[in-house]
Amino acid sequence: MPSRTTNRRLVAVLTAAPLALALAACSSGDESVAGGTEETAESAPSTVTIEDNHGSVEVPVNPERVVALDNHVFETLSAWEVPLVAAPKGIMGDGLWPEYTEDDAVLDVGMHREPNLESIVAAEPDLIIGGYRFSDSYDDIKAQNPDAVVVELAPRDGEDQSSELVRQIEILGQIFDREDAADAIVADYEAAVADAKDAYDGESTVVGLITSGGEISYSAPVTGRSIGTLFPTLGLEPAIEQAAEDTSHGDDISVEAIAAANPDWIVVLDRDGAGVGEGEYRPASELIGGSEALAGVTAVAKGQVVYLDPDFYLTEDIQAYTALYEQIAQAFSGAA
Repeated sequence: MPSRTTNRRLVAVLTAAPLALALAACSSGDESVAGGTEETAESAPSTVTIEDNHGSVEVPVNPERVVALDNHVFETLSAWEVPLVAAPKGIMGDGLWPEYTEDDAVLDVGMHREPNLESIVAAEPDLIIGGYRFSDSYDDIKAQNPDAVVVELAPRDGEDQSSELVRQIEILGQIFDREDAADAIVADYEAAVADAKDAYDGESTVVGLITSGGEISYSAPVTGRSIGTLFPTLGLEPAIEQAAEDTSHGDDISVEAIAAANPDWIVVLDRDGAGVGEGEYRPASELIGGSEALAGVTAVAKGQVVYLDPDFYLTEDIQAYTALYEQIAQAFSGAA
């Protein structure tokens, strides 16, 4: 029969065993929590795979050295305080993004017609957002910057332009870890589109025009520069149904042809309003509102002419379209 001493030792052992296990579990749990915190911090994604205009691309998240060439992204990058190491200052306008254009540390890539691609190399970028006006330089930029990731996110030909604007901003949100901010921008855009749709009566005819160099050009529905996308997005009834030949600068059209179509509404992009035209500048309001041939047109007679923001030609981003749809919604509502 065991002694009392032996019994006490046995009880002590049996009591100590669960306590040791409990302490071990607590210790293990603490290490797990600490380790989990470190793991969470370390597991924050350093790259994200996106679908750009050429396919799947692995892109660094919050890259430190960014070159941006696509006008569609400047407003967003500026709002998100993303620094740039190089940009095409010549097509960024005056005073739109001074943190880029007036900073000598941001190297100038120059105009897209004769780009200074060497400045991109000198900037030593991690990420290059190319495309749009610089799409012809894509292969050269990739070849000259093998250590950088090059993406093109500009709206693609043949795709719904409204959806392309949304796609672009959502991808930027992924790259710069600003998905909530991107969602807010998209929500504002979609609300503006919805308001413009609601305000449209479904039957008034519309024609899109572009003015430049003292001349009036036609912006075709769907494919015409800037204004063309309004037609499928809002379901607008075109006053003139003529396919676009020049989707960038507009097609030739006479004031007599516009008068014959007699649109209820005219939407106008003043291409020279952003200060990019050559020769003497004549505002779109003068070319259209001051034209005797157009004086009897319903849109002119009733003051139903919508002039895009003068900087629209330089921006053409989702923010610019949001403002335009808000402007159109107000115009349609006012007429109703």
